[in-house]
Amino acid sequence: MSEKVIKLSDKAVNRIKEIMSQAQNSTIGVRVGVKSGGCAGMSYVMEYAKEVKPNEEVIEDKGVKVLIDPKAIMYLLGTEMDYKKEKFSSQFVFKNPNETERCGCGESFKV
Repeated sequence: MSEKVIKLSDKAVNRIKEIMSQAQNSTIGVRVGVKSGGCAGMSYVMEYAKEVKPNEEVIEDKGVKVLIDPKAIMYLLGTEMDYKKEKFSSQFVFKNPNETERCGCGESFKV
């Protein structure tokens, strides 16, 4: 079996399950992509996925489904997706070995 594009931490899996329990029934998982923008050049994007698009990588892990936008696969290879809860905010965090630079706010990165 080939290595998964991204790995999910238990916290990320639990949060995705929570999100999915509140999503519409037609939602099959969450989609992760990257877009140009942010102070370091690229930022992560997450949205509900209602269907698998052509060439998407589908990662099924611990009962959740994460779809990876084909344009994002090369940027995300080897990334661990985690979920961090702090006093005033909570967010998904991507630990990406391909990053060469990350902006101070943690919202964008460069490979």
